[in-house]
Amino acid sequence: MNPSETRWSAVVLGGGDPGDAFASAHGVKVKPLIPIHGVPMALYVLRALRDSGRVQRVAYVGPTTPEMEALIDLRATDHGTLLSNLESGVDALGKAGLAAGERVLVVTADIPMLTAQQIRDVLDAAPAEAGLVYPVVRREDCEAAYAGVKRTYAKVKDGTFTGGNLFILDPKLIGKFLPRLREVLDARKAPFKLAGIIGPSTLFKLLTGRLTVAGLENKVSEILGVPARALITPHAAIGTDVDKEADLTLAEQHTRPNPD
Repeated sequence: MNPSETRWSAVVLGGGDPGDAFASAHGVKVKPLIPIHGVPMALYVLRALRDSGRVQRVAYVGPTTPEMEALIDLRATDHGTLLSNLESGVDALGKAGLAAGERVLVVTADIPMLTAQQIRDVLDAAPAEAGLVYPVVRREDCEAAYAGVKRTYAKVKDGTFTGGNLFILDPKLIGKFLPRLREVLDARKAPFKLAGIIGPSTLFKLLTGRLTVAGLENKVSEILGVPARALITPHAAIGTDVDKEADLTLAEQHTRPNPD
């Protein structure tokens, strides 16, 4: 199937901790409701999805505002954690009916610099055979787009990358890889347990910068039990979420006052 002919739905993750200090400082329940040019940052994400012309349905997880509601097809319960909210959003799409071959784009609601063209580029480049596709951005692309931006990077043999804040999945496979992914995330602060899951050889290569992107793809595919692929994208906005005041200032500088 031609990538442009694939049926796409989206899950937007806009939930979070109601006690988040960053959100509270701006007088809102959760971070995606923090205003940029007077409207919630999540509205920029929703508008980019709609303007892409590729996404048929949008399921939203988290609190909303009236202007956001007009761009949302389905509401899903906010369970307060990333994976639970992911499952909630995909479940909402499933209950509404998934078409044969339909794929799901999962996007966090805190990347307001995301554009419709960037979404089209990612969807067009995503390998059709992968059950899970995770975009990554080179450090030099991030720093060229946003001078002085502070991100968390990982060095592999192919370069230094930051992870994207969106990914693509085959909704039929979520029940297969989600329990294993939850296990990996639960082990991230327990080095010995994590080493047991990843394997000491792969962990050593990762820590020493000798692991390749292909090697990482193979290991993730093995761990999760589904074909997983990294997608290197030049779009820095995909790897730049708003987590602090400096990020908010950056977003205000790189977005226009009205996302409509």
